[in-house]
Amino acid sequence: MRVTRFLLAVWSSLLSATFSQAALLSKVADIPSNIKFDFIVVGGGTSGNVVANRLTENPKVNVLVLEAGPSNEGVIASEVPFLAPSLTLPSPYEWNYTTTAQPGLAGRSIPYPRGHILGGSSSTNWLVYTRGSSEDFDRYAKVTEDQGWSWNSILPYFKRSEKWTAPADNHNITGQFDPNVHGFKGNVAVSLPGFPTPIDQRVIEATSQAGPDFKFNVDMNSGKPLGLGWAQSTINGAVRSSSATAYLAPNFIQRKNLYVVVNAQVSRVISSGAGRNPSFRGVEVRQSSGGPLKTLTATREVILSAGTVGTPHILLNSGVGDTKSLNALGIKALVDLPDVGENLSDHAVVGNPFLANSTDTFETLRRSSSLTDDAMTQWQVHKTGPFVDTILDHIGFVRLDKKLVPRQDSAAGPNSPHYEVIVSNGIPPGPAPPSGNFLVVTTIVVSPTSRGSIKLKSSNPFDAPLIDPGLLKTDFDKLIMREAIKGVYRFVKAPAWSGYVIGPAGALANATDDASIDSYVANNAGTLFHPVGTASMSPKGANTGVTDPDFTVKKVSGLRVVDCSVLPFVPSAHTQAAAYAIGERASDIIKSAYRL
Repeated sequence: MRVTRFLLAVWSSLLSATFSQAALLSKVADIPSNIKFDFIVVGGGTSGNVVANRLTENPKVNVLVLEAGPSNEGVIASEVPFLAPSLTLPSPYEWNYTTTAQPGLAGRSIPYPRGHILGGSSSTNWLVYTRGSSEDFDRYAKVTEDQGWSWNSILPYFKRSEKWTAPADNHNITGQFDPNVHGFKGNVAVSLPGFPTPIDQRVIEATSQAGPDFKFNVDMNSGKPLGLGWAQSTINGAVRSSSATAYLAPNFIQRKNLYVVVNAQVSRVISSGAGRNPSFRGVEVRQSSGGPLKTLTATREVILSAGTVGTPHILLNSGVGDTKSLNALGIKALVDLPDVGENLSDHAVVGNPFLANSTDTFETLRRSSSLTDDAMTQWQVHKTGPFVDTILDHIGFVRLDKKLVPRQDSAAGPNSPHYEVIVSNGIPPGPAPPSGNFLVVTTIVVSPTSRGSIKLKSSNPFDAPLIDPGLLKTDFDKLIMREAIKGVYRFVKAPAWSGYVIGPAGALANATDDASIDSYVANNAGTLFHPVGTASMSPKGANTGVTDPDFTVKKVSGLRVVDCSVLPFVPSAHTQAAAYAIGERASDIIKSAYRL
């Protein structure tokens, strides 16, 4: 079989990244020993790079960023939006985790994507930009007793991080978004689809035909997400916009007070004292490929931004966690915080394929080497064509019928969704079925009741942790997914799909009643990789939780957590927008604490 230019580009990008940014360091041994770092940021991911950028706006503040993965520079698959799904497959840019056996998924253990690259998961995710409901953030404010987490307080941070950008094809976007709820001067580009798909008009027509659940919503990032509308993605013209490209752009990373080291894996944070509030301003790090450990010290704070898996993993290895569990592994417990690694919540997902009466879907493109070559060339030369977009043009959020909602609703409020739908012009890029063309309507449980955990496998800090996202563990989450699939059936019966949708395909065709839908879900669902909660916030002074509302770790000094692990509930949204807002808010709080 002929190797196409398209495949060569993907393979080369997945094998090695060129290293062209002179301001980046690739070796732990090259970290300057004569520099006193005010702050050490552990994790150059979605939130961590925001903090590094904002703190180094003050030229008197030295910041060191330690990223376990390689540079994002030259990784073509991370630049081309359409290639995003290839990055969440096993690759050098993934941690390549797997979960424990999941009872809600018929006992299966599944891959658990987490970005292992500068930019973290913002460099490998599927680029979707959604904020969640205003009630999500008002709930955070209520449970933390801190109004700084309310929607009205967080919205300015969403806007500060965002740079609304015209789509690649510069089409008229009037009526496809609400400019009043967006930012235009920030760092991260957010845009609308820049290449039309044949189903676009059918989707919009269906919003007026499929019932109130799928009514048209001009902009779900207004804080009122219910309904279906045009997807917004982190794309700058035709290229992915990540925390690495946005917050560590050349004009930022060349600051003399900012040091970014890739291939630098942190094992632990180190306590420099004992007592009631021990200080954790030390960091133990090595080259990711192995080698001697080096200890570094921050004069002010260590900021953990290693993500919902990495942050609790580091804390537990550092002796911060449940005392009995740590002692059982032979790890000296320094700070008893039983909730470290607990309360993990995530979004369960299943893609639902329907056979389409069309030859103009992703499948046709993916089966033809000449078409993929042409699309790659078009993107490289003109920054136009199908590769300028991710795999979806439309997205929607739906509440269950109120008769099905228990008194203790898992959603944040009456205007918050229980499930999400994503409409795609074919099966997301991956192994293409040998025949057939498809419409895929993906369903996601966005307000789950299930909870999981991150635990240590051993006392070796470089062993992968035990990841249990607890997907579809509760009956209510199973009900949400079941009702979501029934909702999809209603959606594709809208007159707009007449003559186009032939019928359900694959295993979905056998999902005809509640029992068979549940079986289909258990055997086909996975994760949308939106974990939060493993270093959850609680009110300042509370005996539960891991962090205070200002991101500081309870019972210690010199240590903060700045990533989505602090969120006590997963938002009813893809989490990268929240991660950027978290980074922006934390930066302001830190600056205020030190009068920077």
